[in-house]
Amino acid sequence: MSISQSLLAEFEGQALITRKFLERLPEDKLTWKPHNKSMSAGQLAHHLASVPGGVVRFVENNPAQAPEFASFQQPASRQEILKTFEESIATVRSVLPKYDDASMKETWRMVAGGREVLAQPRAEFLRDVMLSHWYQHRGQFSVYLRMLDVAVPASWGPSADEPPVFMQKAKSA
Repeated sequence: MSISQSLLAEFEGQALITRKFLERLPEDKLTWKPHNKSMSAGQLAHHLASVPGGVVRFVENNPAQAPEFASFQQPASRQEILKTFEESIATVRSVLPKYDDASMKETWRMVAGGREVLAQPRAEFLRDVMLSHWYQHRGQFSVYLRMLDVAVPASWGPSADEPPVFMQKAKSA
């Protein structure tokens, strides 16, 4: 299995779980924040929805200009978040398989202000930011859901509200 196929297989399984999280955001809580320094629930959900597609597009450029992290988009509806998520999934599915192992092992660079700020294999950056960064924000979002008294989906293991997916499948079989 190629590196891109391996990343895509992991992404596909995790996309199903992430969708459950996004679908549970109450429509009337898009602007809710747990703290004044925090993103709103809608901003965090939109970021969670857009990260995979944005990252896989970002690494197409080598070197890539470091992004500005000034603000996060405030969506108007849960449907907007889910549409962004579907677009992000489609982008990953179309772009990621184009990378052969040589391009995944290639040193990918990010620059800011004309100087290099990061250099690492493209696959490592995708693992760190497209996936690990994504999981970190999904964990953050689970806290938002809990604080909003919304049932938190199971991810790798159980949540306080649901058994893990493999146990759900066993019960329905």
